Amino acid sequence: MTIQFYWQVPTRGDGRLADAAVKLRGERSDDQPYFTAGVTDPRGRQFNYYDHLHQIGKAAELAGFDGLLVPNDPQGEESWIVAGYLTRNTRRVKVLAAFDSARGSAVYAAKNAVSYQRYSNSRFAWQIATPADAAERRANGDFIDDADIPQRTEEFVTVARHVITETGYSFKGRFFEVLEGGFKGPLSGQAVPQVFLTGQTEADLAVSAKLADVHVFEALPLAELKPHLERLQELSAKAGRPVQAALRIDLLVRETAAEAVHDAARQARQQGQTALPDQAGLWPLQTPGAGAARATLVGDADQVIATLTDYAAAGITVFQLGAVPALEEAYRIGEQVLPTLRARLGLTQQQAA
Repeated sequence: MTIQFYWQVPTRGDGRLADAAVKLRGERSDDQPYFTAGVTDPRGRQFNYYDHLHQIGKAAELAGFDGLLVPNDPQGEESWIVAGYLTRNTRRVKVLAAFDSARGSAVYAAKNAVSYQRYSNSRFAWQIATPADAAERRANGDFIDDADIPQRTEEFVTVARHVITETGYSFKGRFFEVLEGGFKGPLSGQAVPQVFLTGQTEADLAVSAKLADVHVFEALPLAELKPHLERLQELSAKAGRPVQAALRIDLLVRETAAEAVHDAARQARQQGQTALPDQAGLWPLQTPGAGAARATLVGDADQVIATLTDYAAAGITVFQLGAVPALEEAYRIGEQVLPTLRARLGLTQQQAA
């Protein structure tokens, strides 16, 4: 069995432990010293946010993660640019860039992907995730109706894959059209990026069964998630192709369960939540910043490992994990969770960078 672990990289700001506020990390200002008075920072404005992202990417690689997830954040740094930057500054991890099918031409996206693959030794992957909020989509120039998103995603992936692998390719759909397309020369015959698709609806699952390599589910209690996993398996079996199941979930891990619950409660109160759980487990708590998972797994390392093991037993083979602060927690999860979890799942220890 192969199970992979991705670490989410923030695209704007970062946080502090158990603090709901998003903090600037790496940004420097002449007017507002980054550190308090009395602390000398000789780096000054030579150190910026991309240097912070570099540290996160290296931390995740050193901690043994298999990949980095760069979320699609309309108000943050561009995911493809961040992915390219992280790819150049890491050696082993796969870099998964999230974006939506309103990005533009599927052919141009495919061309960008091929170039990424050529310089990264095929370490680039796609996660296509269209914002669920119609107002957010419209604010970014995308006026598509909710019901049309699965079809546009299907057409986008279909066109992108075929122009990478074929020449003389023609397609005419509702959203994309190609006539006698397909790459030639050095751009032809390149590896198609691994495709991650998202969504919980029947239409989303149907598109994944036909075209995805991995389908990403939002964090739900296992009993609620299982019917979705079973439905994906049914549809992929009907389509005659395997589709891996991924889980996007955030973690809040501390030395003890009591400490984890205390910190989770503090963060939840800052976010205005009043009806709080009183024990470790899956909390409806969103990690500060863009791309937060739907829920956060709260507990000590043993509790978190046990729950993730249960998800793996149910069919999850890709975990997209996140926590705040992303830099420091990459090391914590890499040291306290991943080694034991891999051993419990019977996996070979991931070689560090």
